[in-house]
Amino acid sequence: MAAPAVTAAWEVRTPDLPVWPLYGMFALIPLWWALGVWYFVWPFFALVLFVLMATRGRIRRPAGTTLWLAFLILVAISAVGLHEATVAAVFALRAGHVLTGFLAGVYVYNLARDGVPWTRIAAPLILFWFALIALGWFGVVAPTFHTPSPFALLLPGNLVSERYVSALTTLSATEFNPLSQNPIYRPTAPYPYTNNWGTAYCFLVPIVLACLTAVRRRWIRVALIVSLPLSIVPAFLTLNRGMFLGLGAGVLYLLGREIVRGRVRLLLPVAGIALIGWIVTLFIPVIDLISNRTSTTDTTRDRFDIYAQTWAAVLRSPLVGYGQPSTVDTTFAAEPLGTQGMIWQLLYSHGIPATIVFYLIFVVVARRTSVAVTRTGLWLSALPVIAVVITPFYAFIDPNMAVLCCGIGLGLAAVDGPVNRGTR
Repeated sequence: MAAPAVTAAWEVRTPDLPVWPLYGMFALIPLWWALGVWYFVWPFFALVLFVLMATRGRIRRPAGTTLWLAFLILVAISAVGLHEATVAAVFALRAGHVLTGFLAGVYVYNLARDGVPWTRIAAPLILFWFALIALGWFGVVAPTFHTPSPFALLLPGNLVSERYVSALTTLSATEFNPLSQNPIYRPTAPYPYTNNWGTAYCFLVPIVLACLTAVRRRWIRVALIVSLPLSIVPAFLTLNRGMFLGLGAGVLYLLGREIVRGRVRLLLPVAGIALIGWIVTLFIPVIDLISNRTSTTDTTRDRFDIYAQTWAAVLRSPLVGYGQPSTVDTTFAAEPLGTQGMIWQLLYSHGIPATIVFYLIFVVVARRTSVAVTRTGLWLSALPVIAVVITPFYAFIDPNMAVLCCGIGLGLAAVDGPVNRGTR
């Protein structure tokens, strides 16, 4: 006797992953920033993403997942170096950002592999891009804006006195150094520091260029094309040397790949962006401003002093580190040891093994995305290169980790299988 046919009503279906968590994370950045809760609400989205993927089941694991899990375990082990409740709370916040970045990358990767249109996946990141540029311009037109956030008024005094927490809960449009020969207000919003703004810009530019090649809705393309030259003004005013190095390294990497393969299709857009940048320098003397800032302040000396003392401290606890950066009174600068660069924060906070595993993740991702042949995949393949280049100067154990991982997730999906890019 033949088995009865299985009707559609009895089929077990795998639920689709929704896109709304990404909107909550990225599209609502102006709201989270205005309330002063951005950095604090971010790790809660990790729980949301985890529950949704656990409920869905059958989650695809992108390249580097095993290394990511090993890195997260090493980060957790480094908590043995913590001895105060306030310090432990800050450690938990930073670890939450690392976990959020990993889960966001896996989530985006599965969305793309499930055939969710690029327009829907990229829209939250694009809205974040628009918010970043708008808030950057807010720093240009209202540079002296500085006020405690509503969330800061609710926190206990001992927690707000923590330097890191105070920076996160204060609403500032810019950073300002009166010791510079030509003091300039450098855009920061929605981040606490201008270096974070520059890091986000580094990661978002390749994503925006990739979206231009993948999204076919005319109004989105026009908005992105207009936003790119508009973004150059606040980007240049940050005076972030690491930002310029990171983007330059990404461009050189892509051009080198294309030239080796006998293709020159990226030369035109790169030349166009370079031309716009050169025109902006006619009105904003970026090189002179950077030179004045570094020649009349001790920023370079302070950095090298922190690097030297950080490395000396790492040698005293090379395996597990100290959990998080700590302030000492033996450096010229006021910044804690284990800051002023991702590599230094990893070495000091989590130890040498965790640092090695972290860089291995980017080696695996860069190797996997190097096979990209579409223009979309090519732009995204520059992300691991950019991330590695800026690690000596900027850290991104913050919301930028999720920005980077979402872009990498899209890039890995583009080379691991067919994705719906909304082709004509």
